[in-house]
Amino acid sequence: MIRTAYLYPGQGSQRIGMGRDLAERHPQLVRPLFAAASDVLGFDLARVCWEGPEDVLRRTDVTQPAIFVASLAAHSVLVQRLPLPVVVAGHSLGEYTALVAAGALDWVSALRLVRRRGQLMAAVNAGTPGAMAAVIGPPASDVEAWCAEVGDGGDLLVEVANYNADTQTVVSGTVAGVAALTERAQRSGLADVQVTKLGVGAPFHCSLMRGVEKEFAADLAATEFSTPRIPVVANATGRTVTSGAQARAALRAQLAGPVRWRQSLDTIAGHGLDAFVEVGPGRVLTGLCKRSHPDIGCHSASDARRVDRLVADLSPVLST
Repeated sequence: MIRTAYLYPGQGSQRIGMGRDLAERHPQLVRPLFAAASDVLGFDLARVCWEGPEDVLRRTDVTQPAIFVASLAAHSVLVQRLPLPVVVAGHSLGEYTALVAAGALDWVSALRLVRRRGQLMAAVNAGTPGAMAAVIGPPASDVEAWCAEVGDGGDLLVEVANYNADTQTVVSGTVAGVAALTERAQRSGLADVQVTKLGVGAPFHCSLMRGVEKEFAADLAATEFSTPRIPVVANATGRTVTSGAQARAALRAQLAGPVRWRQSLDTIAGHGLDAFVEVGPGRVLTGLCKRSHPDIGCHSASDARRVDRLVADLSPVLST
């Protein structure tokens, strides 16, 4: 039997129209999901996802539940047509979808947590405007050193937020701190350094989030977590969580700590995979998988056409 890992995307993967073609192709599965989510959230999620406007969809408190539900819709379609994955993980926000897929969280509870998480993160940014940037080219150790060199923990706060790949590291912090890191990288003398500012709504995964960590921990404590039925690899550690308590603790640690995605992929690959499958909008994770583990097949399930192609590609393997 084919062995797959399902990977769920995080913020930045949103696009107007996400989930609409899945709802048209699989209305009995997908439309009730969006309708129920709209009731929980108190606004028409399908309309925002499918029609925009873009400035609303980009709001952190809207983006996070929108990506979560769009990813869950793709997952719901896939599990009707393919065997369950042997391991799951999600990038930042995507870890909530992974925990639902593994049976550690019911999807409504996860949606409420995601909504709350987005609201708290947006509030942090309103009080202390932040920024994030991807540094491509140098190893993470160089970026860590530059953060320590230019950062002061205050107005010039800047920290590593994502270890995405061997040569892709994301930083997060105050606007001035990220600007200082960008300038330091550009004068490093390394010819292949590229720094790209990310279009996100808050400085995720850095100590600026410490102010809301206790408040969010109370929301996590009030939510029931179960033992995962499928292994889940956590962002905060890059290792598998084996209990509901560990899953809850990993989500708390993730809020203000870095996403160890490169380390997570190594752990996931150790499950003897035939394929990575990115389940949800965008193809960022597909690219990171190809870069880190080119020997393992990578597939995107971001829309109905790609879901159909994935099923067709894997069907010959399933029949052998």
